[in-house]
Amino acid sequence: MRIFSSRSARWRAVAGVALLLVAVVTLSYLVRQYVPFIFDAEQLRDWLDQFGVFAPLALILIQATQVIVAPIPGQVIALVSGYAFGPVAGTVYSLTGVLLGSAVAFTLAKRFGRPFVERLLHEDVVTQFDGFVDRVGIPGLFLFVIIPGLPDDAICFLSGLTKWRLRTFLVVIIVGRLPAYVLTVYAGGELAAGDVKPALVLLGVLAAVSVLGYHQRERVRSLIGSLGW
Repeated sequence: MRIFSSRSARWRAVAGVALLLVAVVTLSYLVRQYVPFIFDAEQLRDWLDQFGVFAPLALILIQATQVIVAPIPGQVIALVSGYAFGPVAGTVYSLTGVLLGSAVAFTLAKRFGRPFVERLLHEDVVTQFDGFVDRVGIPGLFLFVIIPGLPDDAICFLSGLTKWRLRTFLVVIIVGRLPAYVLTVYAGGELAAGDVKPALVLLGVLAAVSVLGYHQRERVRSLIGSLGW
């Protein structure tokens, strides 16, 4: 199967991928070097406060970035969103960022094709989930993204290699990710209100499910794939 229409198109794609990878690596390094508070919920909230009315925009951009740059933990940012903005606004801002990042990942994969995705994602992830979205369809992808701990950010890139339309993909993503993000944002709001115990219980449950999902990702993939949608 031909991916590029000509040799020059292939080299333009390779050059684009190389520049993007350099940008991603540089961004990741700068984040860890100069703004490590992104990985700490309390410090991140304090940092957001300095933006004033633009704080929601800053959080949306950070949440979008975590979809594309995997080292930034999305659940931590969702927790901060609830802590800083409350459960309703926090959920809106956090999910807006997730949708933006997911759309960017999907579009980049659609534009640059398989070579781009294979260079960006870990080989094991590509091997395990190659063709997964096409096989399971909308119900299967929904079940996959609703479970915390699975490589759903990687699935955003792999979905771009399918014939899916962006709007269909985004509907599945927002519905599937909504429960975990709502609960995480709510926990952040409870922490801000001083209700520490219920927040910690909720976060503990989410963390346990995430760890279980991560360690059982291959079994979950096989189970969803066997349902035959």
